[in-house]
Amino acid sequence: MAKFIHKRLFSVIFFFTALIVNAQEKTNVNDSVAEFEKTYAKALKLIDSLKYKEAEPVLKKVLKENKEFYKAHTKLAYVYLKQKNFKEAEKSIKKSEAIMPADFETQKIKAINFYMNNKFKESKSAIDTALTLASSQKMDEDAELLYYRAQLMFKGKSYKSALETCDNVLELKPKYMEALLLRAEIRFATKEYNYCIKDLNQAIKMMPAEKPDYSAYKLRAKCKFEMKDFRGAVNDWNVYMDGVPGEEEALISRAAALINVNDNSKAITDLDEAIKINKKNAVSYCYRGVAKGGNKSYTEALKDLDESIKLKFDYGAAYVNRAAIKMALKQKEEACKDLQKAESLGDDLAVKLLEQYCKSPN
Repeated sequence: MAKFIHKRLFSVIFFFTALIVNAQEKTNVNDSVAEFEKTYAKALKLIDSLKYKEAEPVLKKVLKENKEFYKAHTKLAYVYLKQKNFKEAEKSIKKSEAIMPADFETQKIKAINFYMNNKFKESKSAIDTALTLASSQKMDEDAELLYYRAQLMFKGKSYKSALETCDNVLELKPKYMEALLLRAEIRFATKEYNYCIKDLNQAIKMMPAEKPDYSAYKLRAKCKFEMKDFRGAVNDWNVYMDGVPGEEEALISRAAALINVNDNSKAITDLDEAIKINKKNAVSYCYRGVAKGGNKSYTEALKDLDESIKLKFDYGAAYVNRAAIKMALKQKEEACKDLQKAESLGDDLAVKLLEQYCKSPN
């Protein structure tokens, strides 16, 4: 019995000794981590939580403790970038490069900063450098870097390459909303309206309800208009204009959709507002003339179409629409003159209308 107790006591002592040793080992490990690295870890947590403003002073504290810690310079550049303080971001990037010239993360942030400042040539160069570094270091593809590469391709009108790169981005990160929106823009540019709407529908579902990206509704409205879904276009313009009121382009575009669903009075209201914003836009007067013609206010319609042509003498569509009003007023000879002028300006519809109304015996 005494022997058994002795063995048990020995194992209890061994157990507690092991706990003490482990505790000492943990303490020694913690002691080996530099204070600036602990502070840096706090900054990273703030950045991961999108608390960029709060992360800024923490990173500055890190650099006060160790000004040669290039990773902190790079993260500070990223924080500045997210706060749209591009000049300070550039300064931090240069400091990081001076310490560690061949760092992927630094080159990536440098590329984005250049892009945000419309320095596209410099952005491409930094992207190429980052991709070379990633390849040499056998790093995984970075979705964000590829997204900006696709943006540059899109701006350069290399639509096929931009689309392929966007597809790659979305394979890496399927819920990358900005990449979906970019792919939709590419598809709008290449007139793939069905696919454009599909991407926009997906992106809109992913948006936080309290903070939607109204540009998605704007692009979807344009797609729907091109597909002759005019009522759908009006609905999307309504959402967009609730979030971004008083935009001339939106007022004109919604009016065009309203005209196509025979809601001429609402179209006139939008165009009145657009003309208050810009009295020199021939398109606004042309569309308002069409809307007034749709309401059979022919005299007022002619005044608007005259003003449109006065502002833009080579505006073929204005001549065609003025011809339509003159036809309604039984001024056939004058209407045909307008159609001839529109034809000379290369308006395809004018050619058909001339053949139909002005070259027949009747």
